[in-house]
Amino acid sequence: MQVYKFGGASIATPERMQALPPIIQDATQPVVLVVSALGKTTNALEAIVSAACKDKKQEAHELSHILENQHLEYAKALLNDSFFEEAKKALNVFFTELQWAIDDAAADKYDYSYDQIVCMGELLSTRIFAFYLQQQGMPFEWIDARDIIRTDDTYRDARVDWAYSEKRANDVIAPLLAAGTNIMTQGFIGATADNASVTLGREGSDYTAAMLAAMLHAEGVTIWKDVEGLQNADPKLFPNTVKIEAITYHEVIEMAYYGAQVIHPKTIKPLQNNNIPLYVKCFLDKDLKGTVIQNEVNSIFYPPLIVLKKDQILLQVTTKDFSFITEDNLSDLYSIFHALKIKVNLIQNAAISFVACIDNKEDKVKELVNLLGKDYKVFRNENVELLTIRHYTPEILFDLTKSRYILLEQKTRQTVQVIMK
Repeated sequence: MQVYKFGGASIATPERMQALPPIIQDATQPVVLVVSALGKTTNALEAIVSAACKDKKQEAHELSHILENQHLEYAKALLNDSFFEEAKKALNVFFTELQWAIDDAAADKYDYSYDQIVCMGELLSTRIFAFYLQQQGMPFEWIDARDIIRTDDTYRDARVDWAYSEKRANDVIAPLLAAGTNIMTQGFIGATADNASVTLGREGSDYTAAMLAAMLHAEGVTIWKDVEGLQNADPKLFPNTVKIEAITYHEVIEMAYYGAQVIHPKTIKPLQNNNIPLYVKCFLDKDLKGTVIQNEVNSIFYPPLIVLKKDQILLQVTTKDFSFITEDNLSDLYSIFHALKIKVNLIQNAAISFVACIDNKEDKVKELVNLLGKDYKVFRNENVELLTIRHYTPEILFDLTKSRYILLEQKTRQTVQVIMK
């Protein structure tokens, strides 16, 4: 059994969806499909949340009707009259749920309201996709992920109750797979014990695919993207990138930690723990080899893996009385960053100073500086960039930093990090 995950780009248009059945037919059957919302739907739903929580309910309902019509037009472009009528009835259930969520939304429960509304995107897209595949003679059992994935009530970044969810997956999905039935479900969403909808945070759809693969003992997970596979750098920022054919989970986690938009570590963990390979392939050309991520690879030689984080702030914190930065000071500093949920991208401390590079999020930075300023002097360098190179060479480091002003550099045997202007 395989788990295939399709993101919003792969179903952004009816034509894109029509190109997917040959990919699905190539899967080791049966297959579990984990699918995201149609491209740009989440943004549209976030606009509805914003209006509803500002008590602009009429505007929110008007925006929701636009979204409803877009999904009906999308379904109409794919389905014959008989299947369209069935799909319309199924979609209307979620359109009604969306209207209720808008009416219930409020600013003082923004995160809760966000999840009740935003989760509709995946439910709508998978309903349409399931009907289309049935029409193509590829019947899928549509399952609401909220009936499987149980979480706590940390809305917008819910924590999964693994034991309960695994039992539900094996009680509900496993028997269907054993009977040869294909499964269609949603990524990114789940539900609390009180049946409130939740979202799983960043890269939630990939995480759903990984969880189900681990719970159901899949042979592999394939994430279908609009790129040939993982590159050694962001091709939008660097010319002449190199596709990586095979890479370890360890390297991918390192890249993600340093800020690469690759596979989120929370997606990697259940796969790594269960030794399930993860494939990144191109839905535009299913015959391209792609990238495989697994515990071990035949070669340990990688090209330089390059990550560039722009719009950074370098903070230098010093004691006001020139006393040493001791363990007590460090504990105090770490607790402040932790309380504000600010990730430190690079850190260094000396005798009387502590240096941290963080993302430039204005509201967070202002609050941080105010708190630090009570006991420390705070200096800041804005508009800096953080360059990280795994498996660097002197030549690549020179090439990427020439003509730049270096504020700080840290090196280990395999990794170099440079803060520069």
